[in-house]
Amino acid sequence: MALRAEPLRGGGTIARRPRDRDGLDAAAGAPEIMCNLYSQTRAQEAMRQLFQHRGWIDRTGNLEPGDIYPDQLAPIIRNAADGGVELVKARWGMPTPPQHMKTQRDPGVTNIRNTASPHWRRWLDPAHRCLVPLTAFAEPLGKGRGNQWFAPDDDCPAFFAGIETRAWRSVRKVKDGETTDDLFGFLTTSPNAEVAPIHPKAMPVILTRPDEWEAWLIAPWTEARALQRPLPDGALRLLDPPS
Repeated sequence: MALRAEPLRGGGTIARRPRDRDGLDAAAGAPEIMCNLYSQTRAQEAMRQLFQHRGWIDRTGNLEPGDIYPDQLAPIIRNAADGGVELVKARWGMPTPPQHMKTQRDPGVTNIRNTASPHWRRWLDPAHRCLVPLTAFAEPLGKGRGNQWFAPDDDCPAFFAGIETRAWRSVRKVKDGETTDDLFGFLTTSPNAEVAPIHPKAMPVILTRPDEWEAWLIAPWTEARALQRPLPDGALRLLDPPS
């Protein structure tokens, strides 16, 4: 039974997440266990009201709220060709750096930390940045212990600082063969006081203010890179404290 945030489901049962496939360590190139599960329950109309001044286009149809795992379709807000913004569905997991590919199958990279890497630099301009709506996110507590969920303390609208690429051809699942997909991932950074006891190395980059959303979508990377930072201490609440 899966958890979802706000409110949690399952009478205290903690959701398990699938095999990790997240950000690659800048030094060793080894995967870290990080945020590979989040919840999105915000209504489309609520998001439209936040961005209607930019020229809003919703291309998603009906969005079902719930938990989102790697390689699933999820809503993102990205820059549209006409200068506005559009809500679309994309697959969670950016292309894996070739040196870390073990087979032809690429399950994708969900979290990105090392933005200095040549592999990621091509997707850091505004044309490839996006906002990923979230209600809460989970970090693993350790083998057999489930997850700790976090949400913005004031229940304000929140978005991961994402990057995306369109019409990428790859083999995501062997049975499907090569497919063409819009893909996304989001940046990580050092943890704040709430996340550090659970995950001492990193947390997702989360943007909670309209000026941050606007800067992430349109500012040059020399300015937008400053947003790759942790939330202030005290900005998150624990939804399901460990027992």
